[in-house]
Amino acid sequence: MLAITLADLRMRSRQFLIAVVGAGLTFALALLLSGMVAGFHNEIDRTVASADADGWVLRTGTSGPFTSVSGIPGSTVDELASDADVDDASGMVISLQSVFTEDLDRPLRIMMIGTEVGRPGQVAPERGEPVGGDDEAVADERLGLDIGETFTLGGREFEVVGLVSGMTMLGGTPNAWISLPAAQEALFQGEDIVTTIVVRGEPEALPAGFTLMTNEEVEEDSLGPMKDAVSSVDASRYLMWAVATIIVAALIYVSALQRTRDFAVLKAVGASSVSLFLGVAIQAVLVCLAAAAFAFAVSGFLRPLYKVPVEVPGTAYLLMPVIATGVGILSSLVALRQAVKADPALAFGGA
Repeated sequence: MLAITLADLRMRSRQFLIAVVGAGLTFALALLLSGMVAGFHNEIDRTVASADADGWVLRTGTSGPFTSVSGIPGSTVDELASDADVDDASGMVISLQSVFTEDLDRPLRIMMIGTEVGRPGQVAPERGEPVGGDDEAVADERLGLDIGETFTLGGREFEVVGLVSGMTMLGGTPNAWISLPAAQEALFQGEDIVTTIVVRGEPEALPAGFTLMTNEEVEEDSLGPMKDAVSSVDASRYLMWAVATIIVAALIYVSALQRTRDFAVLKAVGASSVSLFLGVAIQAVLVCLAAAAFAFAVSGFLRPLYKVPVEVPGTAYLLMPVIATGVGILSSLVALRQAVKADPALAFGGA
């Protein structure tokens, strides 16, 4: 039966190739959508982890440090730092801002993160140096600037002295770290005000009107503005699997219709309906596995089409053959009726 199945694949190679390409493209899109969802989560996780803190202190009634801006007097930082259970405390100013670069005459959106030099909250760059002065910045590579290049924020020019990668928010908005005084100048006209305080340790008691968020709570809150987008991407991913199933099912159904006489001949020589169906199922699974291999190859070329972070997790590549096998088996069910109802008498028709 396997030899007959493979022979039929060779005879109808053009039809099967079309199915492989069609299903493979939908598999590739599903793979990239999985990477998009993972990218939304990973960018937030990395940004929050870069602060190297145990908790984030905010005004009660605000959402999170990356989704709201509420002024906190700078004196609150010293008050928290004096807590016996706090190893260190540092003020930060976080806000979405627009910057200009020399090469572009339109503004670029960034997540401005102002931190105290050498304190919790300051990012360690992958290339270059950390922020050491009020006119320096560390930026994500998505900003499109190299070390030594500059951007203008609030009428002030900053030189990029360090670079990081994968440190974005809100689906690819690059982060830019500057000194706390520079951020206070940009947002609060130089007043000693911060928007959040990161702490190492857990304060025994918070000042009245303040609340403490864990890193996990900050990550969940930061994903909030994109929850609808993530949900839509997930729905589209499931739709891609459905489309792939329909493509392969259509091919297998047409193939089964064309093989009605073949089924009759095989039944006449003793083949069971189950064995005939297994032969069709093997065809469908082979097509889907070939489509999965095509998806692996083509997804890399399609990735640049997406401007948001796309980070396909390793588990997605491992699960792809398993899902492809399931799609193949599901698709082959459309041929079950053709295999079962094949009448052995048709083998002798026209004889």
